[in-house]
Amino acid sequence: MGENLVYKILKKHVVDGELKAGNTISIKIDNTLTQDSTGTMAYLQLEAMGIKKVKTEKSVAFIDHNMLQQGFENADDHRYIQTAADKYGIYFSRPGNGICHQVYLERFSKPGNTLLGSDSHTPTAGGVGMIAIGAGGLDVALAMAGKAYSIKAPEVVKVNLVGKLNNMVASKDIILEVLRRETVKGGVGKVYEYGGEGLKYLSVPQRATITNMGAELGATTSIFPSDEKTLEFFKAQGREDEWMELKPDADAVYDRVIDINLDELVPMAAKPHSPDNVDTIKNIGKIKINQVAIGSCTNSSYEDLMKVAQILKGKKVHKDVSLVIAPGSRQVMEMISRNGALADIISSGARILENSCGPCIGMGQSPGTDAVSLRTFNRNFYGRSGTLSAKVYLVSPETAAVSAITGVLTDPMEMPVDFENLSVDRFITDDSMIIKPAEDGDKVEVERGPNIKPFPLNTELADSVSGKAVLKVGDNITTDHIMPSNAKLLPYRSNIPYLSGFCFSTIDEDFPKRAEENGGGFIVGGDNYGQGSSREHAALAPLYLGIKGVIVKSFARIHKANLINSGIIPMVFENPDDYDRIDQMDELVIDDAINKVESGKITVKDVTKGFEFDVIVELSDSDVEVIKAGGKLNYTKKTAN
Repeated sequence: MGENLVYKILKKHVVDGELKAGNTISIKIDNTLTQDSTGTMAYLQLEAMGIKKVKTEKSVAFIDHNMLQQGFENADDHRYIQTAADKYGIYFSRPGNGICHQVYLERFSKPGNTLLGSDSHTPTAGGVGMIAIGAGGLDVALAMAGKAYSIKAPEVVKVNLVGKLNNMVASKDIILEVLRRETVKGGVGKVYEYGGEGLKYLSVPQRATITNMGAELGATTSIFPSDEKTLEFFKAQGREDEWMELKPDADAVYDRVIDINLDELVPMAAKPHSPDNVDTIKNIGKIKINQVAIGSCTNSSYEDLMKVAQILKGKKVHKDVSLVIAPGSRQVMEMISRNGALADIISSGARILENSCGPCIGMGQSPGTDAVSLRTFNRNFYGRSGTLSAKVYLVSPETAAVSAITGVLTDPMEMPVDFENLSVDRFITDDSMIIKPAEDGDKVEVERGPNIKPFPLNTELADSVSGKAVLKVGDNITTDHIMPSNAKLLPYRSNIPYLSGFCFSTIDEDFPKRAEENGGGFIVGGDNYGQGSSREHAALAPLYLGIKGVIVKSFARIHKANLINSGIIPMVFENPDDYDRIDQMDELVIDDAINKVESGKITVKDVTKGFEFDVIVELSDSDVEVIKAGGKLNYTKKTAN
């Protein structure tokens, strides 16, 4: 029996554990990336480890999230990251150079390598045959320090693509179809490996859209083979010497196979407020729209914007629609400005934003009250746009551009365009905005502004843990719910004491005060708790507020890891029905906590109601030690002595 591509790459990187689905393994990390909303914390953690220089093959720090500079905070963070990168041997992509995932794909990606990024959409690089995984900042800092990264060896699901997409049907529609079938929690513990005859029709940018949004499945990552299409992309980037062919064996074995006939796909959209709430554009109907936003790390490539430009050419944006467009990189912006496509976009009445994450991360362009916003982004979680009453639909660039003209949600197949010049033999390659680190880091002084505060540290696990259930929430709680991300709060990503005052504010604005008044306690939740972003702030803010444990029906992968890193006990109901028996503010007690955590099963007493219930604590041996030490940084310091 042959090997699939995922296990071929993992086999070359495993440093500990047996490579068998479900087992805990540790893998060598070749490369890392950070961005500015997670990077400040990651580099503070790296500094605390006391290393002189990163030990990865290449690490890159990007500035792409906190781009609005209404005060000094963002500029100070950028300066801190740049000087830290200079000192510790990290490449630095300056503000304006573009979105981390787009620039990484263009200038740094390498088939067969492993990449760990402090951003949940790091799997974008799987579009060229990398094992690219999103993680919390501390895990990325540890990888930069030369530590292996621990994960569960995944199940591998093959997505078998047959046929060819019809005109005006996009790769976005492929991943929306996968989400429709698999749901936002269907990918937990899995990697999606794409194959089949349909691959020969999909370019690297199209593949990257799919692997990028595979994060919404809850998957560990997604990957495409590195083939002739990949070589075309690397040649166009002037990096053909970094390409290598990577394919699964002809008789490769998979845990499951999903077949998708590309000929049968039609334009689709994810309706509010979840990426898996998918239906066809025709079924949704011609609803009136108010805003269209094109860009993000999902759909801001040269190919995407060339399609948009050709749809908009000679036409005007509807009078009731605001159309904003953000190219993914300076390379994309320069290419479309030199070939005239940017002029066609501007002539239509579109507003051009800088090469950054922009409205996807809540940095400006919040929709109006009760507005309908079509976005080519990857997430439409409640409140993420910055407007709680807005209805956000996730669509392809083709659907977005056509609908911006008509003023209603429109199936793009009704306005077909014969696209031209979607690929080029050679991109403009100018890496002058990527700064190489200093040769002698000892001579570099790291600069930090007054907004940068020390990250919170937990204490060692006590033998008895008690507190009230200071918050009870439902299913599919996202990291946007836990630690909102918008233009008002993003500048404080390096200031946990301030941020903690807004923890869960879109659900229960009294939660921070209640947690503080009760000395912390427990959070109780439903299925898929913590889905979405890799932001460790969604664990650090509860830690600062005194949260000792989180009890839920199931966790999203990255957030569970971040809780462990913070020394917060992640617990899963053995009997999900016990969730219904607990009310907010019930007093909960865990006796003999250290032994119970080691055993993997805890009996929790609900003192208020007078009953007990069991929870499972699924931890690796090293995770147990991390929880006992009060977090991964404490554990790392302890074991280093």
